[in-house]
Amino acid sequence: MTADQKTARAHDAAAELRGAGLRVTATRVAILETVRGGDHLDAEEIAAGARERVGHVSLQAVYEALHAFTAAGLVRRIEPAGSPARFEGRVGDNHHHLACRRCGAVADVDCAVGRAPCLEPADAAGFQIDEADVTFWGLCPDCQRTSRVAQPADRASME
Repeated sequence: MTADQKTARAHDAAAELRGAGLRVTATRVAILETVRGGDHLDAEEIAAGARERVGHVSLQAVYEALHAFTAAGLVRRIEPAGSPARFEGRVGDNHHHLACRRCGAVADVDCAVGRAPCLEPADAAGFQIDEADVTFWGLCPDCQRTSRVAQPADRASME
């Protein structure tokens, strides 16, 4: 990425923060850029990415910014079972996630129906539903390959 592209990207992040009514600081811009440039990052990964951009950033500052960004709708927080909270920049659409049971990899998957909430419960219990959050669990392609390599040869070929 060229210096001009980095400047434009930082300008976009600053404009988004202002548009959401949030204070613009170099740290917040770096955190938002890191989330937008990553793939379902946890707070530690976001802190590391922000530090590469602006130097020292405390983990507490990252958590505070992520909380504000999530509340403002700039980022989305997901919490796959057995994994720390992760954050993504893909917001405002109706998508779900694929999660690997072995390595914890997470990937986006578009909703099969396409319109929020795309799934409806049998009984909404009086709730007005506007979103469905679905996580599909299985093994990612890398873990599937590892599983095949690690499996013993079938018995017929061993006898």
